[in-house]
Parts: sequence; structure tokens; C-alpha cells
Amino acid sequence: MSKQHTSMRAYGILIRDESVLLVRSSSAQINPPLWWLPGGGIDFGESPVQTLLREFHEETGLSVKDPVLFDVASDVRRRPNGDRIHTVRVLYTVALDGGELRDEMTGTTDQAQWFKLHQLSEVNVAEYAEHAIQTALGK
Repeated sequence: MSKQHTSMRAYGILIRDESVLLVRSSSAQINPPLWWLPGGGIDFGESPVQTLLREFHEETGLSVKDPVLFDVASDVRRRPNGDRIHTVRVLYTVALDGGELRDEMTGTTDQAQWFKLHQLSEVNVAEYAEHAIQTALGK
């Protein structure tokens, strides 16, 4: 029998110099690789902003500041094992605050990369992330 689960997550949209920062899923089962916004699961007792700052740094090596609530997105999907997951994503726009871009070594992502906005159609971007980026750009 399949199970149901709700996951609360926080993500950041960082756009600068006509580029957006994305991270790549480390799952070898996803081909072509899937890219999404830096961020992740909200730990018990943690605020969405605390999660955003922590996860952004863990996945990219960069620190961000000035988070502005942008949207709250929600979707339900089925995992390969048949379980259903309801994901609620709290999305923020952020500004770069420093650090050096690097890849996460032991997490759900394995690469962080800037993509020119005009290149996004050539990349397998998660639906929620693509929608958020386009909306942030006013498209």
C-alpha cells in the first residue's frame, strides 16, 4: 500500500548578470539530469528563511541576503516506489552576499552552476523552478 507524505521546503531565486543559479539533482535515476533552485527541506523548528540561508550555502557555497517572499507553490506527485508526496515550496528572491561557488559533496544535489537565462530551454529544469524564474522575469 502506498504512503502519503507532505514536505515543506524553501528555495531561493538568485538572478544576476542575465543568469540564474541552479543546482543539479544527484540522483542517477534521473536522465537527463534535473536542475532546480538552491534550497531544501525545512527542519523541525526552523523558519523558512533559516532553511533558505542554510540550504543555499550547503548546496552552492554562496551566502545570500535580503530574502523577499516571492511565492508559495504546491504540487502532488508519485515517487517511483508508488508513494505520493505533497510538496509545499516557499520561494524567495535573494541577493548575493558572498562566498565562492562550489558543488555539494554529499546531498541531494551534486553541482551548482550559473545558466544564462536564454539557455534555460536547453536544460531539464524542474517545473516549479522554471515557472518561478519566468514569473520573476515578468514573463
